Amino acid sequence: MADAQKPSQSVLIIFKSIAKRFNRKFAQIVFVLANHKRAGSLGALAGFAIAVLFTWKFLRSPARPRIREQQETGSTSTNIGPCQPVESAKDVELVDDFRPPAELSLAQRIKKKLHGSRKVTCQLLGVVLEESSPEELQEHATVRSSVVEILLEISKICEIYLMERILDDESEERVISALENAGLFTAGGLMKDKVLFCSTENGRLSFVRQLEPDWHIDTNPEILTQLARFIRNPLYISPSESGFNSGSNILSSMSLELYFAKENVS
Repeated sequence: MADAQKPSQSVLIIFKSIAKRFNRKFAQIVFVLANHKRAGSLGALAGFAIAVLFTWKFLRSPARPRIREQQETGSTSTNIGPCQPVESAKDVELVDDFRPPAELSLAQRIKKKLHGSRKVTCQLLGVVLEESSPEELQEHATVRSSVVEILLEISKICEIYLMERILDDESEERVISALENAGLFTAGGLMKDKVLFCSTENGRLSFVRQLEPDWHIDTNPEILTQLARFIRNPLYISPSESGFNSGSNILSSMSLELYFAKENVS
């Protein structure tokens, strides 16, 4: 409180001093005008005007010396203090660069992997079905539950064909029934007339050549080797994770689920 009163007392003392000087100068001017004898009357009048001007400027901005003092000493207060730095848009962008990216959803990963593709062909055995041979399909057919959502997401952005080699008509019925029970033929999903069956491996190869897909997914390395010249993205599914040489354009994964679980684009 004492510090707050000091500037006010100083201003009061200065004002009284100027008032005395004003009275003294005024008396001198009156005396000069009355007697017409002092040759320096104009100088006295000029001094008076300068004093009044100085007083007016000083009283108009009494807080400036204190503001300057606070800035020089670096003190901060709730009312007056140095300006705080403002975050620019560039600073915010730099901070965002260090934030970890949000995890992509399955639909986003599939869209990123397929990268504008319009048609996909896929073998059933060992990829969509638990069974790995046509002989097993003569007894049963079981859809891998982990691939259902993947196939449905692919069907939203691509035309997808499923195909397999079978030994009898009953195997075809079992496969169609299994796919239907898994919910793959729901509205907006796969279509039954796009599930193709053949009696030989070359038949599947012929299907793919005729359809000319952007992707073909298969467990047979020989078929993929023959298709590599014609298919942009051949994908080899092998549980043993055995891949092709680095000079080949054939992609590989242990399963369809693992391939689309990866964030990176192969």
